[in-house]
Amino acid sequence: MNMSTKTNASIQARRDNAFARGMGNVYSAFVAKAKNSEVWDVEGNRYIDFGSGIAVCNTGHSHPKIVSAVKQQVENFSHTCLMVNSYEHAVVLAEKLNNLAPGQSEKKSILVNTGAEAVENAIKIARAHTGRRGVLAFTGGFHGRTNMTMALTGKVLPYKHSFGPFPGDIYHLPFPMDIHGVSVSDTIKALTKLTKASIAVEDIAAIIIEPIQGEGGFYHAPAELMQFLRHFCDEHGIVLIADEIQTGFARTGKLFCSEYYDIEPDLVTMAKGIAGGYPLAAVVGKTTIMDAPMPGGLGGTYGGSPVACAAALAVLEVIEEEKLATRALTIGEIFGKRLEQIKSKYPDLVGDIRIKGAMIAIEFVKNGDHDQPNSELTQQVVAHAAAHNLILLSCGFYGNVIRFLPPLTINDDTIQEGMDYFDQLLAKITA
Repeated sequence: MNMSTKTNASIQARRDNAFARGMGNVYSAFVAKAKNSEVWDVEGNRYIDFGSGIAVCNTGHSHPKIVSAVKQQVENFSHTCLMVNSYEHAVVLAEKLNNLAPGQSEKKSILVNTGAEAVENAIKIARAHTGRRGVLAFTGGFHGRTNMTMALTGKVLPYKHSFGPFPGDIYHLPFPMDIHGVSVSDTIKALTKLTKASIAVEDIAAIIIEPIQGEGGFYHAPAELMQFLRHFCDEHGIVLIADEIQTGFARTGKLFCSEYYDIEPDLVTMAKGIAGGYPLAAVVGKTTIMDAPMPGGLGGTYGGSPVACAAALAVLEVIEEEKLATRALTIGEIFGKRLEQIKSKYPDLVGDIRIKGAMIAIEFVKNGDHDQPNSELTQQVVAHAAAHNLILLSCGFYGNVIRFLPPLTINDDTIQEGMDYFDQLLAKITA
């Protein structure tokens, strides 16, 4: 079929017939090409990408250095299985990740395919190390779509609805959200009650937490909570897992968000931005914990794909050479100024703005009331974004948050252009 005869609508009709409805798509704009922070569909329409494939393309679409590394690797070989015939550049990647992960402890890594796999393996490692069964997670947290990671995820719709039963020995604590009346003190009290009523402290293998909740609404874990969890885990021999899948690889202004808290997690799960769009994930953690499983207990056929490893090494070079952690902070400042202007224009609709580097959120409410989440407005913003040349993502425990995850390589003019479109979009919807 010629490019001229392809339309978004015709491909969407074919997609509806070919894909199960559970794997839907937000936009009926079918991508033909993408470069840095811009995307073009099959009809030639251009979009500014404020989603980065859900925080995957931190280094932008089709970065020349990553494209070159992938091409060279594909010419050499595409697969041998890391657990059968290994390859040096996977070793180099693991060495780099061990060195870059937060904290000074000696570390080791495993490489897998997806964020959910990384989380599953982190739980396996924690259980093998402690000989315990229980795992604590948080309301609003998102950790994946496999059975175990759905159990850890603290949000029913759409991730858990109709998919149970889930594994046992998983418990949820309230995640602090000041604007919704949940304090760190509330979380600590809930933990105390949990260990009296549901699971003994000595049966807890791990606590897993996102330093900034992704799907949950970009709520930031307070430093007080992270410090408390580190002390609590040390006191009771519990493994502290930082899920840095969405916050990692310079997204928040540091390579990993845990660095802001002056703590060292025992294990860190990594994915998304790790390989610039190629499927790769990792668990990196303290050697004494990582080595608990027996040989053969961890791995998978495609884990640590040689092509993805080549891409990941290029990503790390780009982050360092282009100073993308610093760039993330600048991006956050630019977005912050524009979002504050929008808040002053719509004081009854904007409940909060949350920014950590280039992990940016605007929360919509009704009548200026945080207890009245405006999920309807949020849905309209996403639904009309493409017509305003934007790719936007929603999130939130209450479904009322627009999250901005632009590539860290986006230029200032493109940010301003995209925010002009966003301003026009809101004006049209609220007119």
